[in-house]
Amino acid sequence: MWKEDIVDLKLTRFYEMSTRVVLSFLILSILFAIVAGVGCAIYDLRLIFETDFHSAFKTIMVDLLTVLAIIEVLRTALAYFSEGRVKVTYIIDTVIVTVLTEVMAFWYKSIRWEEVAMTISLVISLSLVRVMAVRYSPAAIRKEL
Repeated sequence: MWKEDIVDLKLTRFYEMSTRVVLSFLILSILFAIVAGVGCAIYDLRLIFETDFHSAFKTIMVDLLTVLAIIEVLRTALAYFSEGRVKVTYIIDTVIVTVLTEVMAFWYKSIRWEEVAMTISLVISLSLVRVMAVRYSPAAIRKEL
């Protein structure tokens, strides 16, 4: 039984170290994606002078909102790296930012009312889940005890 505990401990340490290495590479790739996204948004500023304002601002706005969604993914990875668990609120924030990016794109194209209603219901349900995740998080439960 004592030898089994040592093997389990070694496997656990190996798992934790390999997870940290892979997560470090993931965080680096996310940082590179953020820098590339900001560079792409800056490059798209030239569209203001080349095309009409609406299409130029739509492109720039979608670029920036995509960068914000990637930043939320980075927050999720950093939270897992520091705390060893994934925070649901960060994931929900990422999805909300991504859905809002699509909502912004709705302004520039004709959309059926059913699609708008589904998007609104998705944002409302994600907001409710986020409120519940904050209200019933393990940290909030520990504070009540």
